[in-house]
Parts: sequence; C-alpha cells; structure tokens
Amino acid sequence: MAADSKAANISITTDEVSSSIHDSASSDTERLRELTGSEENGYNEEKNPFRDSAVAQHWREVYEKSQYECRHVFDPMLTWSEEEERRLVRKLDWRVCLWACVMFFGLQVDRGNLAQAVSDNMLDDLGLDTNDYNYGNSIFRISFLVAELPSQLVSKMVGPDRWIPVQMVLWSVVAISQCALTGRTSFLCTRSLLGLLEGGFIPDIVLWLSYFYTSRELPVRLSYFWTSLSVTGIVTSLLAFALLHLRGANGWAGWRWLFLVEGLITLVVGLVSFFMMPASAVQTKTWFRPKGWFTDREVSIVVNRVLRDDPSKGDMHNREAITPKRLWETLKDFDLWPLYILGLVVFIPASPPATYITLTLRKIGFDPFTTNLLTIPYNVFHIINLILITRLSEWLNERTLVAMLQVIWTLPCVIALRWWPGVMVNQWGTYALVTVLTSYPYCHAILVGWTSKNSNNVGTRSVSAAIYNMCVQVGSIISAYIYVNDDAPLYHRGNFNLFIINLLAIVLFLLTKIYYVWRNKQRDRVWNAMTEEARKDYVATTRLQGSGRLDFRFAH
Repeated sequence: MAADSKAANISITTDEVSSSIHDSASSDTERLRELTGSEENGYNEEKNPFRDSAVAQHWREVYEKSQYECRHVFDPMLTWSEEEERRLVRKLDWRVCLWACVMFFGLQVDRGNLAQAVSDNMLDDLGLDTNDYNYGNSIFRISFLVAELPSQLVSKMVGPDRWIPVQMVLWSVVAISQCALTGRTSFLCTRSLLGLLEGGFIPDIVLWLSYFYTSRELPVRLSYFWTSLSVTGIVTSLLAFALLHLRGANGWAGWRWLFLVEGLITLVVGLVSFFMMPASAVQTKTWFRPKGWFTDREVSIVVNRVLRDDPSKGDMHNREAITPKRLWETLKDFDLWPLYILGLVVFIPASPPATYITLTLRKIGFDPFTTNLLTIPYNVFHIINLILITRLSEWLNERTLVAMLQVIWTLPCVIALRWWPGVMVNQWGTYALVTVLTSYPYCHAILVGWTSKNSNNVGTRSVSAAIYNMCVQVGSIISAYIYVNDDAPLYHRGNFNLFIINLLAIVLFLLTKIYYVWRNKQRDRVWNAMTEEARKDYVATTRLQGSGRLDFRFAH
C-alpha cells in the first residue's frame, strides 16, 4: 500500500528504537512519568500502559510485526491536554460518527420500509397474508444472519472503508427493484437478497468506528449511531405520508413509489460513502482530500489515545484477513458467550409489538396516513431514551445493570398487553400502551460496545461483533413467530410468551454480572500471586490473545 510505503519512509526502525530504549530505559521511564503525570495532559500515568519502557518496546515490536498501518506515529511519551482531546473528539464526531449515522440511515431506510408499505395495503395488492409477511421477515433475517460472518471476514480482509460502500450500492439496487414486485415469489426473493447484502453491515461499521474511538467512547457513539434508526423512522414516516399519497400516479400503488424513492436515497449514500470513509486516522489524505482531516499532531493523538486504551488494536493491520485459527479461537472463547446469549434474548420482548405496530394501528381504526404519523412519537422517545441509557452507562461505568433497564421497562407493558382487557378495544389506550413499550431505552449500543471491549483484540473483535449480531438476528427470527394468525387479534398466547422471555432476560443480565465478577476475581488471585518480574515476563512472552490473557479484566 502507498500509505504503508510512505509510513516506512518516515518511521524509525525497530532496531534503532530498541537500541535507544535499552540504552536509556530508566531515564525514558522517568521522563514519561513526569510528562503523563501532569494535570495539563489528557492522560495521566495511570492511564498509559506504555509508561514502562519494556512494555512499550514489546508493543512496538508487535506493531512492526503486524505491519500496523499507524505504527509510525506510535509514541509512548506523547502528551496532550484535555482541551486538545475534547476538540479532537468533536472533530471525530463530525467526520467519522456523523457519516456512520448517515450510512445507518441508508440501511434502515431499506430495512424498515416494509412496515410502512404494508400499511398501504401492499399485502392485499400482492395477494399475501400476515403469515407471508412473517415468512418474508424471517427469510430476510435468516439471510442477514447467514451473511454476518462472511461479510465481516471480507470487511477485515479488504477494509470496511471499501466493503461497506460496495454493500450499500448492491443492496440499494435490490431495494429499488421492489417497486416491481408481482407476488409471493418476488417478495420472498427480494427479502432474501436484501438480507444477504445487508448482513454484516453493522459489525463492519463498529469495526471502522473502533479505529477512531476508545472503548469508553464507543458505546456513546453507537448510541448516536442507533438514534439514526429512530431518526430514520421519523423521516421515512413523513416521507411515506407523502409517497403513499401517490397511489394511482402512473398506475402505481403508493408502496411502489415508496420502494423506488427510498432505494434511490440509499444508492446516493452508498456512492458518496466511497469518498467519506478513510481507512484509518493516518490515511485521510487522498487525491480528492489533499489536506486530510487532521494535522500531524492530531493524527498522533488519535492513534496513541486509542492504543493506550487498548494496545491490541494495533496487532493487525486494516487489510489483514482473519485466519481460520484465529476464527476458531474466537468461536470457542466461552467468556464472550454470556454477551451472545444476551443478544439472543433481550430484544425479543419488544420486537413483535414494534414489527406489528402499523398493522395494529390499522386494526384499531386508524387510516394508512394517520398510522404512519402516529409512529413518530415513539421514535422520538426512543432516541431520547437510547442516548440517556448509554450516557448513564458511561457516567456510572456500569454496563449490566444499566442495560437491564431495557427489560425492566418492557415488563409492565408486556403484562398489560397480555392481561389488560382494553387491548384492541380502547383505540387511544392501545396506541399509548404500544407507544410506551416501543419507546424503551435501547441497550444495543451498550452491548455492542461491551462485546468489543471484552474481545480485547482486533481479530477477535471482528468475529465477536458478527457472532453477537448473528445472535440478535436469531432472536429476531424467533420473535417473528410469536404473533401468529391463529392467536390474532389479541395474541394472548404470544404476549404470555413475551412475558416469560422478559423475565428470563432479567435473570440473564444478573447472571452475566455475577459471571464476569467471578472471572475477574479468579484472575486477580493468580495475577496478585505473581512477582513483578513474572508479570513482565508474562506480558512479553505469552501467546494468548484477546480475552484469554491473564492480565485482562472483563468489563461488566
């Protein structure tokens, strides 16, 4: 790569660095302690894992061996002020996080507009029923699930900055083609193709964001990312209100115009994304962006703050494929499975009511246009609660108990859906109940960031993000069969099942907390019994990677 060649020209060789460090190890360490201990700096000594020169040398050699693309700006003694860091994070938010949100908007436009299309009698126009609707959703989710891991492997090999725009352009073509649906076969085929092409997009984006943000910052940025879901719901509800009024124009139903226009929106976002996704902080300069996004100092701060948060982020370069061995090591990492199980279960209680919200509102007497407008309030509340719960998690540095607020919120709503006699009879009461339920504080951003943090390795992180998302999709597939025709319209059996699953989710959160506390205490006992020399030797020589390292502690 040209960028790597350029980096090699300006970098210090490993031998030179090694000689320098070993000749003046103690003086370097003292200097580093003085620098990083200053109150003016964004990092103090305690936050810098490279304050010991031997540790710094170990990781420098790791970065050289992996040909990490940012290795030439790795500087264990670099310091910066808190104000510098705040300004830089704001710049990252505008440059990186904002465009991630725009791309997620493009995903959700094509992933979520089916609910709006069915509010315009799409099922009747195509001769379908609600079981076909369920099959379509299931086929989409199964295809999405199947594509998750392969997509993530491709993304890690060619780079998410290349693969994500390609994905978006391909699925937007399929999304546009839905305007020509003719019946059950074409409906199911396009659902499958959309799932296959969209699968892996979310973990691909998470991988890209992890190159720029620390583990503490990532969940909050992911909360902004997932607010795009609700913003998309608001925008597309207003857009659907206009587009569905085109029923009859050119002899088309309104839902056909909906698929055409919204597919074109995604196509534009996908094409622009080729120019908006640099591969890393050191690769923002290109022919169409000659000055890049950052000054040389800002590049150094971006890279070093991420490495001090997680040194393992440099043990692979951003065009390096996951080997079968590394894939197998991740799959058998049992310490991550509690998070996968949470992803499987915790989103089920709210999923069927959210999926059926437009059909429910139609059944209780609202017309198609009012129905789409009535979905806006829950999207607004969803945004507020998502940001609040993720900020609370960051502020308290607590993941399990804060994330559990989601299923505590949905529990009384599910109880009301099952046992309140006014459901489907009291029009506005039912609307209020469903709106409160679907406004729940969404903990997905916390769980994704949590999975990334506990992976403790770029290769592991790539695979674990895909596995976690696959579990979420399996949960979505399960949820698609909780509301079925023979249980309509009150879905008493389905809502009772949601009640049981909701209770199970609460128990699983508590068990996850207990498990990670127990695992950390296990490691503390072993680590504290080792001498300082033994610890240094372990850090320098262990071949264990990811969460398997004895010096790693699980977040909970």
